[in-house]
Amino acid sequence: MTDFIASYFGIGPDQLARAAVDTLYMVGWSLVLGTIVAIPLALALVLWRPGGIKSNPLAHGFINAMVNIVRSLPFIILMVVLMPFTKQVVGTRIGTTAALVPLTVFIAPFMARLLETSLLEVPRGIVEAAQSMGASTWQIIRYFLLPEARASIVLGLTTGTVSLVNATAMAGVIGAGGVGDLALTYGYQAFNTPLMLLTVVVLIILVQAIQSIGNAISRHLRTR
Repeated sequence: MTDFIASYFGIGPDQLARAAVDTLYMVGWSLVLGTIVAIPLALALVLWRPGGIKSNPLAHGFINAMVNIVRSLPFIILMVVLMPFTKQVVGTRIGTTAALVPLTVFIAPFMARLLETSLLEVPRGIVEAAQSMGASTWQIIRYFLLPEARASIVLGLTTGTVSLVNATAMAGVIGAGGVGDLALTYGYQAFNTPLMLLTVVVLIILVQAIQSIGNAISRHLRTR
């Protein structure tokens, strides 16, 4: 089997396994880091919006503009623009770890928008009821907004994860490793059509698995 894979696809099983591990590494870490940044951004957009619990139009406008600016940049351009910053953070512009910087910057504002939408889906009456009971801003967030929005938040995280899988494929341009780098270096540049098709199948399976798991968790939370 090993010889068949090597002869037909032009690479060994160990390279396929390594590419899969690199992709999961980039997706996992950038999702965690991006979500950590996205949560306060989303809460600020919700709380400071006009008519929000802590309405602050000036601060809301600034954050809203910054999120829109970053989201307007295609990922391939964002990677190039952030190369000097990436060099300062991780000491190199290329490689799997270096790709985490642009991936995190890419996904954070995207996730912030998804989380903002999820939080805004919570009925206004629930927030007003919490305020009438004397709940603090933190208590409203912790015991009302987040629990009510959790099913929608899971779907948002799922969408963000799928977007990261797509972005990691493009990260192969800077030698980030993963399935995208495999397709670019050993597939496209070597005119290896079987390998290109294999990487497409692997990405489809990965995305379908992520979406199915996210849908199942969200459905479970909605029925509780």
